[in-house]
Amino acid sequence: MTRKQRRLALIASAGAVLVLAAALVAYALRDSIVFFYGPTEIVEKGLQPGTRLRLGGLVGEGSVARTGGQHVTFTVTDAKTTMTVSYTGLLPDLFREGQGVVTEGVLEGPGRFRADSVLAKHDENYMPREVADALKKQGHWQPGDAKAGSDAAAAPAPAK
Repeated sequence: MTRKQRRLALIASAGAVLVLAAALVAYALRDSIVFFYGPTEIVEKGLQPGTRLRLGGLVGEGSVARTGGQHVTFTVTDAKTTMTVSYTGLLPDLFREGQGVVTEGVLEGPGRFRADSVLAKHDENYMPREVADALKKQGHWQPGDAKAGSDAAAAPAPAK
C-alpha cells in the first residue's frame, strides 16, 4: 500500500466513524429533538405530569392575567386545544395576546403547564416556523398571516 492509499484509507475510516457517531446520537435523541409540542400533541401523546418540554402556540385572546408581582397566567392554544400556562418572571417586551409564543417548563397536569421561560417573536411579522407549521396543520393558518420562519420581514423597507 502506498502512502497516498494509506492516508485515503485513514480519512475514509475516520469519516465512517464520525457518520456512525452522528447516527447514534440522532437515534438516542429522536424523541428529544422537538422544538416544542402544541397543546393538541401533548393531549394526544398522553404525556405524564412532571414531563419537561416546550409548549408552543398562540397566546389566547383575553387570557393574560397578572396576579401579584411578576406572576402571570395565560393560555396557549393551537385552535383545537388550549392549555393554561403559569409563569413567574418578566415577560418579553413583545409578548402579546394572539401572538406566537414558545414556553419551556413542566407539565403540571391535564391542561396545566408551569413555564420557566417564555420566548416571544422578535418583530411584528415573524412567527417561529414550528408554530406556523402547527397552525397550518390545525387549519388555523390564514394566507395573510406573518411570514413563518422568515427574517425577510426584519429588513428595512426600500426608500421611495
